[in-house]
Amino acid sequence: MSLEGGPPLAWKVNGVGVGYSTVSIAGGKLFTMGDLREGGDNQQFVIALNEAEGSRLWTAKVGPPHGDGSRCTPTVDDGLVYAVGTEGDVVCVQTETGKEVWRKSLVQDFGGKMMSGWKFSESPLVDGNKLVCTPGGSAAVMVALNKKTGALIWKCALPDDAKMRDGAGYSSIVISEGAGGRQYVQLLGGGIFSARADDGTSLWGYQRIANGTANIPTSVVDGDYVFCATGYGAGAALLQLTPTGDGGVNAEEVWFLNGNTFQNHHGGFVRIGDYVYGGHDHNAGAPTCLELKTGKIVWQEQQPGEGSGAVLYAEGNLIFRYQDGVVALIGATPDGYQLHGQFTPPKEPRMGGNAWAHPVIANGKLYLRHQDVLFCYDVTQH
Repeated sequence: MSLEGGPPLAWKVNGVGVGYSTVSIAGGKLFTMGDLREGGDNQQFVIALNEAEGSRLWTAKVGPPHGDGSRCTPTVDDGLVYAVGTEGDVVCVQTETGKEVWRKSLVQDFGGKMMSGWKFSESPLVDGNKLVCTPGGSAAVMVALNKKTGALIWKCALPDDAKMRDGAGYSSIVISEGAGGRQYVQLLGGGIFSARADDGTSLWGYQRIANGTANIPTSVVDGDYVFCATGYGAGAALLQLTPTGDGGVNAEEVWFLNGNTFQNHHGGFVRIGDYVYGGHDHNAGAPTCLELKTGKIVWQEQQPGEGSGAVLYAEGNLIFRYQDGVVALIGATPDGYQLHGQFTPPKEPRMGGNAWAHPVIANGKLYLRHQDVLFCYDVTQH
C-alpha cells in the first residue's frame, strides 16, 4: 500500500456536523456523531451514512451541542448503536432506523464528572451483555449497564483510601486478562485504573502517568502488561499485573519515561508485536517506535505534518494523520524510519478547525473526517 500522491477519492460528503468523532462501519453503514442544526435547533446527533456512497440514512438526537462538537465514536453491536454525548448522555438506538431504545445520563443518573472542561469523550465498551462506560464520579467512576435495556448491572467506586482523584478522562476502556482475571482498564483524571469485569470491584490504580489537564490516549494491553502514556509533560509507563493472595491484582511499574523522552498528547498509539508506535510530544506527533518490554526508543523522527498525529495500523504500515490534514504512510518496523508517501486531502469550505478525527480503514477504504466533511479513499490498489 502506497500513499504517494494520494489514493483515488471514492467519494466525499458534507453534513456530518461539527465534531472530532470518527466512523464505525458495520452492515453496510457508517456511524459517526456531530453537532447539526436540524429544524432550526442545534443539537448533537448520531448519524448513519450509506457505506457505498456516503448518503445520509438517519440521524438520532443525543443531547446538547458543544462548542467544537462531538468526541465519541459510536460503538455498534448486534443491531444497536451506542454513543456518549459531550454532556454525558448515553443513548442506544437501532442501526436500521435510528429509533431510540434507551438512554441514561452519566451525570444525572450516576453523579458523573469530567476531570476538566472538554466534556465526555469516550466510546463505550460492549462486553457480553454489558455496556461499560465511565461517569467519573467517586461513587460510580465506572458503570456496567445491560446493553439491551440500560439497567444498571454494577457500579465501581474508587476505594475510600484511594489516592487517585475522581473525574473521567478522555480515554476509552480496554479489556485486560492480565493476572488471570478479566478486567476493564481505563485512564481517569487521576491516573490509570482497573475494575473487575464481573462485579465492578476496583482492582488497582497508578497515578504517576496522570497530568492535571487532560488524560487522553487509550491504553494498550498485552497479556499481563499495560502500556500507558499522556501529554502535558507527563510521559509513558509500562505496568505488569500480578495476582495477589486475596484474589486482587497488583500493578507494578516496569519502566517509566519522562515527557521529554516520550509523551503522547491525543493521537494515540498501537502495539505491533514487541513494539509500540505513536507520535511523541505535546501538541506534536513525532513518529516513534519503542520497545514495549524495555521502554527503549528504537527510532524517533521529525514529523511530516504539523500538530498532533493520530495513528492507525494496516498491512504492515502505519498511517499518521496530522492535525493540519497531512496523511503519511510509515513502515511499522523497528528496522528504522521508513516514510513511504504522504498526501493532504483537498481543502473544503466547511472543514474548519483541526483534523483530529482518527483515520479508519475498512473493506479497502480509508476514511478521513475533518469536521463537517468526510472523505472516503479507495486503497485497494495502494
